[in-house]
Amino acid sequence: MYQPIEDHAVIGDLNTVALVALDGTIDFMCFPDFDSPTIFAALLDDKRGGFFRIAPVRGEYSKKQLYLPDSNILLTRFLSDAGVAEVLDFMPVEESGHEHAVVRRVHVVRGEARMKMTCAPRFDYARATHRVERGDGCVRFISAGADDVVLCLRSNAPLRIENGDAMAEFTLRAGQAADFVLEQDGGADSPAAAPDFVSQSFAETTGFWHRWVGRSNYRGRWREMINRSALVLKLLTSRSHGSVVAAPTFGLPEQIGGERNWDYRYAWVRDSAFTVYCLLQLGYTEEATAFIKWIHARCADFDGQAGAAPLKLVYRLDGSSHLPEETLPHLEGYMGSRPVRIGNGAADQLQLDIYGELMDAVYLHDRYSEPVSYDLWNDLARLTNWVCANWRAKDQSIWEVRGGGREFAFSRLMCWTAIDRAARVAIARSLPAPLDRWLKARDEIYRELHQSYFSSRRNAFVRSRGDEAMDASTLLMPLVKFISPVDPRWLSTIRAIEEDLVCDTLVHRYKIGDQSADGLKGAEGTFSLCSFWYVESLARAGRVRKARLCFEKMLSYANHTGLYSEQLGVQGKHLGNFPQALTHLSLISAAYDLDRNLDRPARTVEEDGLLLPCGSVFAGPEMPRR
Repeated sequence: MYQPIEDHAVIGDLNTVALVALDGTIDFMCFPDFDSPTIFAALLDDKRGGFFRIAPVRGEYSKKQLYLPDSNILLTRFLSDAGVAEVLDFMPVEESGHEHAVVRRVHVVRGEARMKMTCAPRFDYARATHRVERGDGCVRFISAGADDVVLCLRSNAPLRIENGDAMAEFTLRAGQAADFVLEQDGGADSPAAAPDFVSQSFAETTGFWHRWVGRSNYRGRWREMINRSALVLKLLTSRSHGSVVAAPTFGLPEQIGGERNWDYRYAWVRDSAFTVYCLLQLGYTEEATAFIKWIHARCADFDGQAGAAPLKLVYRLDGSSHLPEETLPHLEGYMGSRPVRIGNGAADQLQLDIYGELMDAVYLHDRYSEPVSYDLWNDLARLTNWVCANWRAKDQSIWEVRGGGREFAFSRLMCWTAIDRAARVAIARSLPAPLDRWLKARDEIYRELHQSYFSSRRNAFVRSRGDEAMDASTLLMPLVKFISPVDPRWLSTIRAIEEDLVCDTLVHRYKIGDQSADGLKGAEGTFSLCSFWYVESLARAGRVRKARLCFEKMLSYANHTGLYSEQLGVQGKHLGNFPQALTHLSLISAAYDLDRNLDRPARTVEEDGLLLPCGSVFAGPEMPRR
């Protein structure tokens, strides 16, 4: 039986993430890293995928799930007339002295409960066999596949082996607990073998997350949701490399039964750069610096010559770029959604917009965290020169369409942003740069967007040259300061987007149809990223009341622990990979800007029941506005 995507929470150790369903099942986990093969994938095939479940044996009970405050430590509760049992789930972070482990403690707080544990790993995307043996105080699962993973399950409850799985049934009364630790290749000298390991690692992991949340400088409205989204972004950040995964899953469908099923377990330059912006908003400069170092290593490979683009749009966490796309035909897919893909063919696309998102992040990091170094600047200058020479090229742009390259407005917009931010950094730091060339290219892009991408019939900026279709990515125009949020051309563009793409507060990225030509079959849900962009655009245009209402409605679509997948379907069902970094970072950005606009004392007038500003929208401190 497949659990709804939204009926999950996540735990992690900054190396990988596990999805924990509301019924106490870990049904998805790559191990030991985000982009490693799965050891549990029942979410993609409930018969073959593998799982790790702890739940009551029988009887009627209700289920609740929540995070311990200001942490990524999860509590799943089973409540019945006979008793209340709780399962505490977390992964120790590196500071605890032990990584690559899942800790699960079962505790009864009232009455008694008969519980059952089943640990059934399936290695290498459920393609490899394994053997099971006892040793070193644990049950060991030894993969026979190419991934060469050895897992060790420890417990203070009696374990038995059945058909290659580890199982336990036990009864706990109020005040009693049973512990289960699944670790990588644990031996007799493993820290997890110590009798107080679970208690000690829980205290250390709790302290780590509390200290991290305490570094946030956000004190505005919706603070709890801001902190939860920040905690998600931190979970998706590789401690070893500084890169950020788009989402920790693959294969979760954008349409149940459809083919739009992708692998998001990699570091997109775009997603990582947006994440840097949001973390800087909250005061997390350490993470921003780690990403800049990671991207510097990617930029250093570019020699400035004509030909291939200087950056790949997506990399593995360690910076390698070999991501061949393949299908896993032995997996039936979530609720029959095939094909299940790993790797990502978009890695070979040209997406010009990534240079704008990157340079915007560099500009903000230079201004609010750490000045750009000499070596990094030389690489960025070469990159900017390449953008000046290639911004007219056709590409696949932000939505990674598979219907061929086009001249997308969003790609032009972000090329403008890349050159503009590079020029700003050069001027602010007195760095050597061919400013005449850069500013000339920037201004050419500006004029072209107004002359060739603004439809007089629609009275709006359109998706690409030669069509009349609207695209939600244009919502970033005022956010990157390309146009004033109260410019008449922009206000009419918002109205056109509302007519074509907005349903209440939910926003489609574009219409699926002939004009969109994304090269794929089927439909998709609304994009939560775009919905939060819409909120921020409304707030900056002075439509604060509507922005707040839309924002509050969007918060109601979060799942029970405050998490979002990529898309929302009928009845608010979550679709696509989960949780998605872009959604959570756009929530932070929208909340930050909306909170500031609500606090700004401004003289306003009413128009169509919405507030429009009479004063400057750029009043106030620069940060977090770009």
